[in-house]
Amino acid sequence: MLDFDQAQTLLANAAAPLARREHVGLDEAPGRVLAADLAATVDIPPADNSAMDGYALRLADWRPGARLPVQQRCYAGDTPQPLKPGHVVRLFTGSLIPDGADVVVMQEDTHEADEQVEITREPRPGQHIRRRGEDTLAGAPLLAAGTPLHAAHVALLASQGLASVPVYGRLRVGILTTGDELVAPGGPREPAQIYNSNGPMLAALVRGMGAEPALVLHARDTEDDLRGAFKALLAECDLVLSVGGVSVGERDLVKPALAALGGELSLWKVRMKPGKPVALAMIGDKPVVSLPGNPVSAYAVFAMLVSPLVRRMQGRAELFPPVSRLPLRTEHPRQDSREEFLRVQRRAADDGNAELVPYGHQGSGVISSLPWSTGLARLPAGVQVQDGDRVPYYDLRHWLA
Repeated sequence: MLDFDQAQTLLANAAAPLARREHVGLDEAPGRVLAADLAATVDIPPADNSAMDGYALRLADWRPGARLPVQQRCYAGDTPQPLKPGHVVRLFTGSLIPDGADVVVMQEDTHEADEQVEITREPRPGQHIRRRGEDTLAGAPLLAAGTPLHAAHVALLASQGLASVPVYGRLRVGILTTGDELVAPGGPREPAQIYNSNGPMLAALVRGMGAEPALVLHARDTEDDLRGAFKALLAECDLVLSVGGVSVGERDLVKPALAALGGELSLWKVRMKPGKPVALAMIGDKPVVSLPGNPVSAYAVFAMLVSPLVRRMQGRAELFPPVSRLPLRTEHPRQDSREEFLRVQRRAADDGNAELVPYGHQGSGVISSLPWSTGLARLPAGVQVQDGDRVPYYDLRHWLA
């Protein structure tokens, strides 16, 4: 068996970012990954402007109790006149600063009557002025290739006047479930059968990461069925995920089916719990990752081992989200010969600090533990973990995004 960290690194580097590129409008940019470095095209703000509703003046003209005449009222979008000595210009948030002014006093610190203004609080030099280029300077780096784009990035891009951006093509993922015992949800089920939860679950996980579950198939436990399904998926998709049939039973036929298609295994079995039976094969330049059949195991393996590969193929710069360390609550010491990933909730302890509470039943078939969990706590192999020990915590909000 391969150590978890080695397996994670191997899978994360199993394929290169997609060669496909396209331009999309800003309305389609969220969820996509930027495919080129971008530089700012304009200064933001494009000119000095007021951060407040108030009055622009020369600081040298202020005197306690002095009343200064209002030269002009200038709204955002207007061009102000140069400021005359001993005068003020009425401004509003976003109004341009008139030539000659070096300070803005907010209206709450003034009293206006008969077109004259008394400033009731001493101004500070340069206050309430947003300087040209203080946010971005034309030509300066704006966003780096590999950035997953969200609403905040759209705001920044729009502020630069950009209507479209270069992005990586959307990753197309093929999903193959296996097993004669599985039936589709919504259909009739015999007593010896179970509903196929892995297919819908993996498709949802893929969508949640901004990729496309381009084709979802199910194959019976025969080598011919498996081989045909893999061929169809490889013809349509960039990455193929299969689930089940990768262990050592008589009807675990995924390995020979992949071998018949020229797939050479570079990984098989990982020292982790749940999720030991994991395989990686390359067929041409396309990775095929085979996950264990238990839904909880497949979920954990996708989060811990497959998601970094998805990010790499999407072109993302960050493959591994941050991992924190938090105390684990456990009624008895825990120790296993494999790295164990417990389904846990991150909660606030009585003192307000965060702690991890495991789900009561950690069996790999307990699907109800998945929506309950906020993340996975990693327990090191061969080490006894006591109540209150700090362990690595993988927050699924980040690892599945």
